[in-house]
This record gives sequence, structure tokens and C-alpha cells, in this order.
Amino acid sequence: MTTPVRPSAVEPEAPEVDAREPVELLLRDLRSAPDGLTTREAARRLQVEGPNELPRRGRAQWPLELLRQFVHPLALLLWVAAGLAWFAGTANLAVAIVGVIVLNGLLAFYQEQQAERAVEALGEYLPERTSVVRDGVVAPVAASELVRGDVVLLAEGDRVPADARLVDGTLDVDASMLTGESAPVTRTADAVDGAARPIESPVLVFSGTVCVAGAARAVVHATGRHTEIGRIASLSARIGREESPLERQVRRVAWLIAGVALVVGVGFLPLGVAAGLSWSAAFVFAIGLLVANVPEGLLPTITLALAAGVRSMAKAGALVKRLSAVETLGSTTVICTDKTGTLTRNSMRVEELRDPAGAPTAQPAAVGVLARCSTADLATGSGDPTELALLSYAAERGADVSVAAREAARRVLHPFDPRLKRMSTVDSLDGQLVVSTKGAPEQVLPLCTTELTDAGIEMPITAQRRTELAGQVDGMARRALRVLAIARRAVPSVPPSRGETENDLCLAGFAGLVDPPRAEVAPAVADCHSAGIKVHVVTGDNGLTAAEIARRVGIRAERVVEGGELAKMPEQQLDSVLVEGGEVVFSRATPEDKLRIADALRHCGEVVAMTGDGVNDAPALRRADIGVAMGIGGTDVAKEAATVVLTDDNFATIVAGVREGRRVFDNVRKFVLYIFAHAVPEVLPFLLFAISGGAVPLPLTVLQILAIDLGTETLPALALGREPAEPGLMARPPRDRREGVVTGRMLLRAWGIMGLLSGILVLAAYFAVLWAAGWQPGADVSAGAPLHHAYLQATTASFAAIVACQIGTAFASRTERVPLREVGLTTNRLLLWGLVFEVLFAGLLIYAPGIRDVFGMAPLPAWALAMLLPMPVLVWGADELFRRVTRGRPPRAR
Repeated sequence: MTTPVRPSAVEPEAPEVDAREPVELLLRDLRSAPDGLTTREAARRLQVEGPNELPRRGRAQWPLELLRQFVHPLALLLWVAAGLAWFAGTANLAVAIVGVIVLNGLLAFYQEQQAERAVEALGEYLPERTSVVRDGVVAPVAASELVRGDVVLLAEGDRVPADARLVDGTLDVDASMLTGESAPVTRTADAVDGAARPIESPVLVFSGTVCVAGAARAVVHATGRHTEIGRIASLSARIGREESPLERQVRRVAWLIAGVALVVGVGFLPLGVAAGLSWSAAFVFAIGLLVANVPEGLLPTITLALAAGVRSMAKAGALVKRLSAVETLGSTTVICTDKTGTLTRNSMRVEELRDPAGAPTAQPAAVGVLARCSTADLATGSGDPTELALLSYAAERGADVSVAAREAARRVLHPFDPRLKRMSTVDSLDGQLVVSTKGAPEQVLPLCTTELTDAGIEMPITAQRRTELAGQVDGMARRALRVLAIARRAVPSVPPSRGETENDLCLAGFAGLVDPPRAEVAPAVADCHSAGIKVHVVTGDNGLTAAEIARRVGIRAERVVEGGELAKMPEQQLDSVLVEGGEVVFSRATPEDKLRIADALRHCGEVVAMTGDGVNDAPALRRADIGVAMGIGGTDVAKEAATVVLTDDNFATIVAGVREGRRVFDNVRKFVLYIFAHAVPEVLPFLLFAISGGAVPLPLTVLQILAIDLGTETLPALALGREPAEPGLMARPPRDRREGVVTGRMLLRAWGIMGLLSGILVLAAYFAVLWAAGWQPGADVSAGAPLHHAYLQATTASFAAIVACQIGTAFASRTERVPLREVGLTTNRLLLWGLVFEVLFAGLLIYAPGIRDVFGMAPLPAWALAMLLPMPVLVWGADELFRRVTRGRPPRAR
């Protein structure tokens, strides 16, 4: 055994080496040998370099996550309102508001309690044990104990434990988790390494990839965080979670509400004192105004609406891990999608079979080769996906593809060789021995001396004809087909070697295979385009293949940018390609490339949804506004890094999520509009009381406001969160990410139209009841006074009028762009039941003995109830008229 050179003392970690240099030089630089390290040296290196494990990121503790739910901007505003209510002596109101905060926080915490284990999940791609040569003996060693310089043995079915350079042998490796390319790649120890990037090197294998065929010996050159998968883990760990657009917008809404409440409340103090109130009375009613301006039901309503959107998306096949992601997906302006399994079915099928002349053929000679030259079993579905596709095609054309028939006729099998890229069989057919060969055209064509014509005649292949055949292969490849050459020949006896078997062949044709697009993807892409959403393809696969698939599903792939070209592209040019150009196919994309694309799009103001399924996608999934992982074909790493997981791996489900997200955001606006509209009729009574200096008794009490905000208002607001989508939802462009939940038009509708009209109607009902009882300004309405009962009826009329106006506001809030008749009065049954509850609840407060005394109410006379009947129609009609007048104005362009 050759003893490797070892240092005499512990020294710092060895410098980086060039893993692609000749094996002899690499072994020298790693201070190793073809038969590995000694156990003693390996133990020393393990102490110096550390274990072969990926870096781990500290996880947030659940108490902090729960606390975050209680310090949300709106939650803080509610805490202030509760404290002021307690200070003002209304303990019931304070307790109720605190209850709202706690219940909402617990709900949000439950919905979002998803552990972010992206880096931890990467560790699952490392095998527990691997075969290592130490002290000249092969022995199983824990993968975490591998060190640089170790020589490992790899065979079919093994997962590569560390980044290594092949010393001898050949492997077929499934590297899709790192490259995104669906087909296995061949790695050979003695291959000529002319790859532009290490990940494409024909002599290197990488940690976490899987050996699907062959056997080899390799020397480890990188472990732990220094591996390719470790580098991706580091990228993922450095990318933190950012606020979603909705979270930022809700924060702005909270500040808006706080500002309005503060201005109104503080402004009331001097106004009330100037009107004749004492400072103490003015302060108490200022607190009442603050409470009136804080929509206690807004935060739980938003949370429940988003939770309902999460449930709806789950039914559609999209699992959402963060509530606000529902809205973010709805505001998406660009989707960066992978190809394999997302746009395509991730299942190969034969697209066409052509004879050497280029014409479609179903000749028994060609079909027979497909049926015989295989080791797959179509009946059980076991075997290579490509072979299963070829067998399925042969079976559809009448060939017997059963394993029994194939084995009965077979005399010799030369299995698929990754280096030769072909396989052959010798079979006995009707008393004649026939060689059947299939494989890569560049490997099979040189072995063919004749070609089979459509008439079944063998014709010699000339030099010019070889050029034409190569052109035919290129033409099929340009149409995104994986091309296999099919050849055969009759032999008098079984050839003694593979070389003599695969010789002097007759070309029978070419099979073109494709991973076909999903049927539902093209309509989904069309929906994206009508909604103003661009679709870029970002894949590790071949550019020509990806571009052709993109065009087939309707993606306007005007340009293909290879990974090498992207790496040389300056930032300004990349921004121009992404924003000013059409849709782009980025091929051979590395993790850094995907991150760079996501960053560039976000820099340009786009809301980015990035799909992915491999380990290499994890950093970009975390960086994008919405990371979308594949649930079926995706790795655990991608699922943990993503915000949305598709249970069906279908691009169409992403578009369904966009539709659902738009609907949810529209509905958030609808119930915010509904809640905001009631601030005016709740505030006007306080202002009237203050301006009159107490001559006009308070038309509404704080407890009655609480009954509205947390009682009559809540269920209809929640029902608006389940409102069906308005017509044309996916025919309008995405909204600007800077556009908030609250807009000037919304405030005009809420405060200037519905709110002001509701306030006038409420005060009209209040004064009508007082004047009917003979009230005059300044008259005593306190307990025991003759007009006290009339005053209780008047405040009850104010409360009931607000409830009546709420009904009109609810119907008006259902639509923004279309008349109510196009949506239908009964399409939201939850709203109808919510309004029924609202009326019954109000009736309970007004007419139930004991309860009405707590809230300071009294039964209304019949004529007062009749006054309430037209109020919903008046409020709805005023808003409908406003929307009709402004409906023809074009929406603000992005």
C-alpha cells in the first residue's frame, strides 16, 4: 500500500484545490493516495476540518413567534384603545378588546406555525453511511466522518456523500436536485473535462446526488459547508423573511387609523371645552371618540379572510404556509417557472418515429427493435422512464412487449453503457438471429453501413447521406425532442463480443421522445397574459428544449439566455432584458443565477413568484416574494424554503392561486370599506354633542358603539371576505405593489358617500324620536327626567339606523367595478345569513329585557321602525350611482 504523505503536526485546514486537475495532481494536493487515507490521518483531519455536515441556522422560538402576533401594528392600536377604555371606566369594553387581540393572535399563530427547516432539510440528502477505503480496506463509515482525501466507492442506488472526483469507473448520476435537468448525466473518470462550470464537469460528482447506474471510485475534495449543497445551504441561511405587501399595507392602514383617531380625539378636547364641557367630561368623551375610530373587528376579519383564502387554495392544490402569502400571490406581476414537472408532465412519451428518409413510419422492423431492446417492464411500470415510453409506443402498434415473450426470444443482452450511450440485444425471431440496437444517434450512426427504406430494402449509406442524416437528427432536436437512433441486422450466429455485435448495422429509423406539456398549462398561461403577468422560464435544462416547451404552452419565449451569457451580463442589461423585453427562457441556471434574477425583478418593482423543486432552487425560493415548491416531485429542501407548496406540481395551480389571491385582496378591501363607512355615523354624534356644548344629548353611547363594532358589524364583514370574484378578475393588470389597501377612492366612498349619508340618516332618526316626544335643545334627559325614556328610544333609533345603513353598505361593498346585478343578490349566502344575524342581534339588544338596560336602549315605536326601511336602499343607491358615474374611467396603469 502506498502511504500518503502526512504532516507531523496539526495544522490549519488545507487550502482549496482544483478538483478538475488530473487525478495524480489532485491526490498529491489532497495528500492522499488511490487506496485512501489511514484511519489515524482521517481522524486527525476530522478534528481539523470538522464533520461532513451542513451549516445549521438557529430557529426562532415559538414564544417569540406568538409574541409577534400581539405586537402587530393594528394589535398595538387595539392595546391602546383597551387601555384608554379601561382608564375611562368602561372595563367591559377594555376586556372585550383584549379578547379580540388574544383570539386573533392565537388564530394567526396557529395558521402560520410552520417551521422553516430549509437548511435542516438539506441534511436529509446526505447518506447516513458510505463505503470508504481506509488502511487499504473497504469499510462502512458514517458520512458525517468523511474528510477530504477519503476514497469512496459508489455504485447504483448510492447517494453521493460529499463532493468528489472520480478516480476510476463510470456513473450515471441523477443531479436534478442541483442542476434542474431531468435526464441523468454521465460521469467518467477518464473523460476530457472541457465544461465551462464545475457543476457540468464530466469527472465530478456532488454531494446529495444519486447514482442511477454504473460503479466508480472517487476521492473526496470537499465536505460540509464547502460542498455545492453546503454553498446552497449557506445562501438559504443568509436570506431572511421579509414583510409581504399586505403586511406593509396593513401597517399603513394602522397608522392611518391611529392618525385619524388621534386627530379626532385630541381635537375634541378644546372643542368640547369651548362648547361648555368640563375638562374631565371632554376627556372621557375624547376617549369614546378614539374607541369609535378604532375598528376592533378589522384585524380578526383580515386574519379570517386570509385563512379562508388559505383553505380555498388548499382545495385547489396549493398549500400556503403564511397567511399573507395569499394576497402576495394575487399581486404577482412576474412568474418565474421551472420546466420539468411544472410546465410538463415529467413523463416521457414517444412523439414520433421516423424512417431514415425523415417520413413517419410504423415499420415492424423499427417497432420490433423498441419492443425487444429493453429491460423495462411495462406491466409493472418498473424500469427507465425512456424505455417505458418506447415500450408503450410499441405496444400501441401491436408489438408484444411482455417480459415473458422478450426473455423467451433473447439470446444475448448488452445492457446500456453510459460511455457508449447505447444498448443491444440478440434475439431469435422465426428461426433467425437478429441484433437490435438503440442509443444516441452520434454513437449508433457510425456503426451503420446501410439504411432501411420504406419499401424494406437496405441501401448503402454514403458520406453525403450521413451528413443528411445528421441534419435530420438536429432538426428533431430543435423541436425539443430527445432523439434515439434505431438499428438492426441479421446474423448467422451469436457474435462473440459486443464490438462484433454492434457492427455493420442497418439504420431503421429515429425515435423522438418528449416530456409533453400539461394540457392545462396553455390556458393558464393565457390567463396570465390576460392578467398582465409575465412568465419567464428559469431552468437548469437545455435552452432549446425549454424554449420549445415554452412556446408550446404559449409562453412568448423571445429570447434564450444561457447561464454563461447571464453570468457576463451587467445589471443594467439584465434589468432591460427582464422588464423591457418579452418573456425569456433562462437555461442552465445556477442557484446564484436564480437569486440574481429574483433580485433584479424585485429591484424593478415586480412582485415575483418563483417556482422550483430542487435543492438548487431553495435560495431563490426564499428570496422571491412568493416561493412555490412542487409537492410531488419537489425536494424537502424546496418545500421548506417555499411559501406555497403545490400538491399537484401544476403550473395551472399557480394561476389559480393568483386568481384566489386577487379575490382575497379585493375582499379585504371590501370589508375595510364596509368597516370604514361606519366610522362617520359613529363619530358625528360625538361631534354634535361637543359642538352643542351638551345642549344636544349624546346620540350614541360607547357601549352601543361596541355592540356595533364587535356585534352587528362582524359577521357581515367576515362574509364579505368570502365574496365570489367579480367578473373580469383575471382580465385586469396587476396592481402596483406601492398601492395600499386603502385608496383615495375607497375613502371617498366610505366617508364621503356612504359614511356621510349614513351619518345624516342616523341623526335624522335620532332627532325625529326626540322631537316627537317634545324635546327642545338643552332639555333634561337624565335618569328620572320626563324625557329620559324618549332619550333612550332616540339613542336606540341611532343604533338601529346604523344597523340599517350597514345593510346597504354591505351590499354596496360587494362590488367595485361592476353593478350589483351582475354579481347577483344571492350569490353570497354567508352575507345574507350575516345580515339576518345582524338584524336578530340588534333586535335582541333592543327588545330583550335586561340586555337592553345594559346598553341603554328602549323599544322603538312602529313609525320609527318604518323610518329605517328605506335607509339600506338609500345608502346602496348613492354608492351605486357614484360607481356608475365613475365606472368608465380607465384603471390606473402600472
